[in-house]
Amino acid sequence: MDLLHSWGVELVVHLQTKYSSYEGLFSLASMVADLHTTFFWFFPIWFHLRRDTGLRLIWVAVIGDWLNLVLKWVLFGERPYWWVHDTLFYGAGPTPALRQFPITCETGPGSPSGHAMGAAGVWYVMVTATLATATEKQCPPLLYKFLQAGLWSLMGLILVVVCMSRIYVAAHFPHQVIAGVITGVLVAVVVSKQRSIYSASMKRYSYITLFLTSFAVGFYVLLKFLGVDLLWTMAKAQRWCVTPEWVHLNTTPFASLLRNMGTLFGLGLGLHSPLNTTTKKTHSFRVGCVLVSLFLLQLLDGWTFSSENLVSFYFLCFGKNTVALSIPTTLVPWALSGIFSGKKEDKNL
Repeated sequence: MDLLHSWGVELVVHLQTKYSSYEGLFSLASMVADLHTTFFWFFPIWFHLRRDTGLRLIWVAVIGDWLNLVLKWVLFGERPYWWVHDTLFYGAGPTPALRQFPITCETGPGSPSGHAMGAAGVWYVMVTATLATATEKQCPPLLYKFLQAGLWSLMGLILVVVCMSRIYVAAHFPHQVIAGVITGVLVAVVVSKQRSIYSASMKRYSYITLFLTSFAVGFYVLLKFLGVDLLWTMAKAQRWCVTPEWVHLNTTPFASLLRNMGTLFGLGLGLHSPLNTTTKKTHSFRVGCVLVSLFLLQLLDGWTFSSENLVSFYFLCFGKNTVALSIPTTLVPWALSGIFSGKKEDKNL
């Protein structure tokens, strides 16, 4: 693996040397590829414009990121920014100088890339949903072919930029981002075929959330009992990150796990809340729900909390994402329905 890693480091150096002018684009690509963008931006839009696609987005993102966590624990992937300092591959010679950035010092194992995996799954869902809408609208065959070629090309271009961004910031090796893209698409294909995700009961949401959480924690405890430290990467991140403030607890495996479980549980709560309204939703009502939801989610996103107490930190990670999914699925539609109903009653008086 050292030889493969050394080739990856050479590519990191090449990108940082030749493409430094694209640093802003790479940073933006990494930010958009983070599942946080899916939960706080993509989901509210798709949920109110095409409900089934919104549900599929969350299921693909959550299942994919959970699988990514398990695979990272199994594969023990290195990251370039610490590997160049730990390896004996370069012997007594100088090690390559890799630049680091605020988004470089992730604390979990590196393989497969979570950003590449998440972006591949999420964009697969959005592209297939757009093509399905075009089919339903009886798009002319020639125009459909152009649309199909354009969307898949756009997705390919986006994934290339995301992969380059993760390599550029020295967070991943090339084989890790390639593995992430392939695995992400496979997860999206498999999950999209499960019709039960569109009609899952609250009990089912609860059981799946509990199962996924218990499996991950149980797997961690089992390997810990066998003498395998699954948090070995935290020490490497703290040791080799050039700026200690760039090592964030919210990039740890358990923080990611609880964010995703909170998201899935919040989706179930929102869909099965007694506040859900059954009134017919007009186009303007849907647009209003999207805009208000996005506004409130950005306010919620600004809420940060201390990581000094791990128990409270992880609990708040779960709770924050539970609330985040409840806002667009039930709270905003309920509130706007009440406001519009009140105005109609006033006009009738």
